[in-house]
Amino acid sequence: MKLISRKTLLLFFLPGAIFMGAFLIYPIFTMVYDSFNKVGLSGDRTFIGVSNYIKAFTAGGFLKQLKNTLIYIVVAVGVETTAGLLFALFFELNYKGSKIVRSLMMAPLMIAPLVAGLTWKLMMSSSFGIVNELLTRVGILSSSSDILWLADSRWSLLACCIADIWLTTPFMMLMLLAGLQGLDSSMIEAARIDGASLLQEICYIKFPVIKPVLLTALSVRIIDAARTFDIIWAMTEGGPDSSSETISIIIYKTLTRYNDTGYASAMAVVFIAVLVIFTLVFMQSLWNPKKKA
Repeated sequence: MKLISRKTLLLFFLPGAIFMGAFLIYPIFTMVYDSFNKVGLSGDRTFIGVSNYIKAFTAGGFLKQLKNTLIYIVVAVGVETTAGLLFALFFELNYKGSKIVRSLMMAPLMIAPLVAGLTWKLMMSSSFGIVNELLTRVGILSSSSDILWLADSRWSLLACCIADIWLTTPFMMLMLLAGLQGLDSSMIEAARIDGASLLQEICYIKFPVIKPVLLTALSVRIIDAARTFDIIWAMTEGGPDSSSETISIIIYKTLTRYNDTGYASAMAVVFIAVLVIFTLVFMQSLWNPKKKA
């Protein structure tokens, strides 16, 4: 059988390389270059050094968006992971009808984040939203206008987190359920024969097995939550009073509304650098854990 030459193989990779160069590498280099310049409306550039980076850390706004982003990650990813693990443990029991319920739970994954954001915006409306109506009927609220989910700075970021949790919990559940189904059933049977309780079974047998899957899913979700744009933009556009404004939102507004390409590029470079460092550190700790002495 004749082997394909290396040059021929490289030709197969050429279209992908051209695509990456045109739509990934070139824009990144342009963004880094723009971050050191003041870019005019006509596209003319004036070199200003690291002024844009200094502005990002001293102007105050960027740090507020960073705080909102961290809160969004902790709340959304934390609840998604906890709920996903509980659902995965529940569905692992494989009771009658579990496959149908599990399939229904996958429905949010089929919805685009922008559509999910618009749906939850309508559901959380104080005028005709079903969320406040249900809370009023069960007695939690005295009136449907008691909580203005999208118009009150105290609740706007939480409202976006709720929509994200609804949309992405099935992903975490699916990942963890796949890890649980790869568990050797003989280990469970041996633990039960030795008299292990359900809690001990989960903590000492199931959790160590799915830990790599859990950490991988966490890293994916943290990065995805950090760059979330669609849901927040559809629900609040970062308002009111920037209370739900994350880094992705402020970068977009700075670029499109304020036409400050240099400043937006600097914030984007810092944001990407943080995500890259986090990913490298997280994956290093995941695949090369320190050996116990």
